[in-house]
Amino acid sequence: MAADRRIVIENCSIATVDAHDTEHASGHVVIAGNRIESVGAGRAPEGLQDVARRIDATGHLVTPGLVNTHHHYYQWITRGLATDHNLFDWLVALYPTWARIDEEMVRAAARGSLAMMARGGVTTAMDHHYVFPRGSGDLSGAIIGAARDMGVRFTLARGSMDRSEKDGGLPPDFAVETLEGALAATEETVRQHHDTSFDAMTQVAVAPCSPFSVSTELLRDGAALARRLGVRLHTHGSETVEEEQFCKELFGMGPTDYFESTGWLGEDVWMAHCVHMNDSDIAAFARTKTGVAHCPSSNARLAAGIARVPDMLAAGVPVGLGVDGTASNESGELHTELRNALLINRLGAHREAALNARQALRLGTYGGAQVLGRSAEIGSLEPGKLADLVLWKLDTLAHASIADPVTALVFGAAAPVTASFVNGRQIVEDNRLLTADEDAIARATREEARRLARIAGH
Repeated sequence: MAADRRIVIENCSIATVDAHDTEHASGHVVIAGNRIESVGAGRAPEGLQDVARRIDATGHLVTPGLVNTHHHYYQWITRGLATDHNLFDWLVALYPTWARIDEEMVRAAARGSLAMMARGGVTTAMDHHYVFPRGSGDLSGAIIGAARDMGVRFTLARGSMDRSEKDGGLPPDFAVETLEGALAATEETVRQHHDTSFDAMTQVAVAPCSPFSVSTELLRDGAALARRLGVRLHTHGSETVEEEQFCKELFGMGPTDYFESTGWLGEDVWMAHCVHMNDSDIAAFARTKTGVAHCPSSNARLAAGIARVPDMLAAGVPVGLGVDGTASNESGELHTELRNALLINRLGAHREAALNARQALRLGTYGGAQVLGRSAEIGSLEPGKLADLVLWKLDTLAHASIADPVTALVFGAAAPVTASFVNGRQIVEDNRLLTADEDAIARATREEARRLARIAGH
């Protein structure tokens, strides 16, 4: 939409998720081009020029778009496998299949993953892709192209692995890269695709996979590369007790100390999971402003444990939410993670005081923007920020008797998305994608899943 054309949304409840958690029981949002022009109580200002559309959002809650901070799109075509395994056993079971992926499979899986998130209120997504089998094609390009076509704001965490089975790692030998090859390919991906502009739709992070699938040299050199190129860093950290034991046996220290020794703590870093963190680990993350992608459903699916999210937040650690790969969270939806984050954390030491509805919403919006390094542009509804926002329908049977709209969204059933805007462009209407054919995506993912299963010998 042209910068001087406006969309006016009125008569809705609004949760801005700004620094003061400002809310309006009945208010308005005005979009001008790809920016939020105004947010406030009551009707929109009179006399607005060039209004292209007015939306009567009675019965809706408007929030910032959801921000997903950890995912593995390729896993969309291996859902429902190894359903009763812990992390290491699950990886051993699935790596031989994942090592057979190719460009067409990855493109279909990325479209499936993105479609499921987008129709459920995600406006900013990321993908941590680290499996690059030899001769598999342009996997990064396929993923970035899928996100561009879907109309979602996107960060590709260009992953890598160089520790295979012969080196004591878990991936098959032919599914890893060399140290030099991984670094060179990562740098080329950043130079080709990373956009530094305020309204960037595509960014790239440097993302070696995990302590047990990459060498110390790849971690250390990857951190140096990211800082030379001015991009963020991402990896898995402290996910399971087995990982902690692995680090102590191999490196003589726990994961957090190991990461710090390789340059992997800092305000330009975020890590997935961080389930097994002691007080000193949390203090180190808080001191360095290292971010966390909390993945409650995946952590439960793989019996990894309950991350200490309330303690992290109290210490000042930036925390966002992640779907994680859909081989460990088959639903692939981020809006259900708002509820799961709240409920699972209440099983921990803080019980009913662990998280409330507004803290959960903040994790899924502003918190995610923080860990992706984009809190100045997205994550809250404020004038001047990018127009990434969602209209949740809360007047149906599922939610109509819950008086507080934020409580309805977080505690209630998954709310329908009447409209979702990214960069001022509407990409969802009445719970259906406007940018892609969901049925065609479903067919393609089913076909590619079957093809992969045949190739892998299932």
